[in-house]
Amino acid sequence: MSLPERIDLDIQWALANDAEQQSLHRALNEELIHASVDAVLNTHHQGDAEMTIRFVDSAESQQLNLAYRGQDKPTNVLSFPSELPDFVASPLLGDLIICHAVVTQEALQQTKSLAAHYQHLIIHGTLHLLGFDHINEADANIMEAHEIAILAQLGIDDPYQVD
Repeated sequence: MSLPERIDLDIQWALANDAEQQSLHRALNEELIHASVDAVLNTHHQGDAEMTIRFVDSAESQQLNLAYRGQDKPTNVLSFPSELPDFVASPLLGDLIICHAVVTQEALQQTKSLAAHYQHLIIHGTLHLLGFDHINEADANIMEAHEIAILAQLGIDDPYQVD
């Protein structure tokens, strides 16, 4: 599946460690990334869109998490929505930073497929770029419902379901 022409997706593979890079490519390919982004944008966004997804190591994730969220640890996904003023017409949605080591650890702990966990986080982050959030319970319920519905379209089980 490829993205419609209206969506410009820049994918950056920024893992220096060859073993991590190979692990990431075994679990995730551009087709799965495109399918995840496409599902969100086709459901929740009209018009052109540009975004970047950067896959990073723990050090880069930790550095960015400290600089922008004040937390001195790596995290699974960071979302950086575009901060252009409303009067500037631009399709730029923003950037996602995803830490391979954290995502891998979470998938193992939660006994989830690494590919499915990646797709969930790509969907989660893309929703953030579109303005969805989970700061309060009501917003969290709305965002989770969107995630669950989009994942179901992709044949992925509800990630919030506890066995």
